[in-house]
Amino acid sequence: MRPSGNASASARSVAIVVLTHSRVHLLRECVEHVLARVSPLTAEVVIWNNGSTDGTATYLDSLADPRIRVVHSDRNIGQNAYARAFRDTTAAYLVELDDDVVDAPDGWDETLVDALERLPDVGFLAADLEDDPHDLAAHYRYRVRPGEYTEAVENGVRLLLGPTGGGCAMTPRAVYDQVGGFRENRRSVFWQEETAYIEDIRAAGFRAAVLADLKVLHHGGEYYAGVSPEKAAYWAGWERRLRRRSAVKRVLFQLPFFRRLNARFGWVVEPTAS
Repeated sequence: MRPSGNASASARSVAIVVLTHSRVHLLRECVEHVLARVSPLTAEVVIWNNGSTDGTATYLDSLADPRIRVVHSDRNIGQNAYARAFRDTTAAYLVELDDDVVDAPDGWDETLVDALERLPDVGFLAADLEDDPHDLAAHYRYRVRPGEYTEAVENGVRLLLGPTGGGCAMTPRAVYDQVGGFRENRRSVFWQEETAYIEDIRAAGFRAAVLADLKVLHHGGEYYAGVSPEKAAYWAGWERRLRRRSAVKRVLFQLPFFRRLNARFGWVVEPTAS
């Protein structure tokens, strides 16, 4: 069962953290079309300005919503800011929201809370994505990896079980506190902090899933904004590691009996022919 949460927080209150870095045109849409559409459950919004050099600081300082607290960091610490920003929140449910999520339905935060209340073993619940052919994440979701998702209905909630990202995702504070929250990676500015968090909650007995009936619009990738050097370096390294792993697997599948043993024990996914 999910452990009890922070007693000082309202049982259904929500805190949202948005990280942003030098793409004020997307941040403005996120504020006006996503944050502006939250329910009264959202009591706290932290927008962490990761050393932006465009008009981000000026725009953020113009916001008058009393729920929004702005943190201006003098340097870009990337995804590591999630751990620091969430430390200063008290709500019962926590949302990490990318600044390039630019549209969402009214009350999207309450939709996530309602679903999590019916799913006691789900510790990380993400919104699905609208199909935008220019968005890199949607491209993978609908054109590269659609077969990796399985639809399931649990306690009246329609889920997609498969790869789960953190573009717009909620976790209960009780789960967050139990696993020690988001990690920090002192060697990297950009990295997949949600992947590490999902590993931690799975080790504690919780699952990650996508909420099929909640879709948000994501404008990620070079079509909508430039890619930071840190992000480009991360994905270049990821692709190198992927090629090395694929090369090793191809060698293994040439060894006698490996294919049969792998089919029995499910060690690795067989590489596709190239």
